[in-house]
Amino acid sequence: MILKQVLEVFDLLDKADANGEEVANLFKSRGCESVEVNKVEGDKGSTDFIKIVIKGKNGKLSGGNVPTLGIIGRLGGLGARPEVVGLVSDGDGALTALSVALKLIDMQRNGDFLNGDIIVTTHICPDAPTQEHEPVPFMDSPVDMATMNKVEVVEEMDAIISIDTTKGNEILNYKGFAISPTVKEGYILKVSNDILNVVKRTTGKAANVFPISIQDITPYGNGLYHLNSILQPANSTSSPVVGVAITTETSVAGCATGATSPYDIEVTGRFAIEVAKDFGEGKCSFYDEEEFERIIKLYGDNRRFQNLGNL
Repeated sequence: MILKQVLEVFDLLDKADANGEEVANLFKSRGCESVEVNKVEGDKGSTDFIKIVIKGKNGKLSGGNVPTLGIIGRLGGLGARPEVVGLVSDGDGALTALSVALKLIDMQRNGDFLNGDIIVTTHICPDAPTQEHEPVPFMDSPVDMATMNKVEVVEEMDAIISIDTTKGNEILNYKGFAISPTVKEGYILKVSNDILNVVKRTTGKAANVFPISIQDITPYGNGLYHLNSILQPANSTSSPVVGVAITTETSVAGCATGATSPYDIEVTGRFAIEVAKDFGEGKCSFYDEEEFERIIKLYGDNRRFQNLGNL
């Protein structure tokens, strides 16, 4: 369980002066050897990007060849101050990703090392702007999506889990979390059976899978509708990406406070850790490589959907 880590990280993020250095200091105090904070200025303010690397037993950082898993906490901001006070619903992605990272560091202190390297990225902004969106308002971000992807999507990530609050819609009407089909190089692929099995194991329930469209996997800024930013990392990498959406039965605004459930964060984070374990052991494939090669042979390159198109 990672509830202890969730509560610890929550206390650091639910502050008017939440910042990357304070979060980094927590990780360093627990023995984390690789944590970086990068403050980035945008047109609407600034935010602290944080990158945490957890070295595996046989990962590339140790001279091995086990692939690296990336875990990205997606969000516009942790808070919408001064308009509202407290951690907003949109902050759940960062809270989950950082809680996972802290649990993995604590596991190493207790003698449990994963096989492969894990890279966790997210950003920390307690006073992000908001934006209009139907059916409920979204959180905006101090920096644009291209900048966010440039910092959070790390080249060494061989596969990516993108965790994001996905409550401001009317197509996901269950509480907990849901996964997306795998997205790779402009293609929406079939749902990974291995990841489905991890969902069932960690929740004790049938897996929820959320629907996505071509619009959802195209970059922000093209004027098309997007469910949210959960699959935006797929535009900056050739690695497979799976979205992990933290969900509710009703539409909840990204800028709503009091909407964070520690139990939903815990089970989502626990799922991510189990995927990390299996991925490093070669037991969790995000997609069928042979079938993907056949798709390319039959239908060609689809990476045009990773750019802004003919604007």
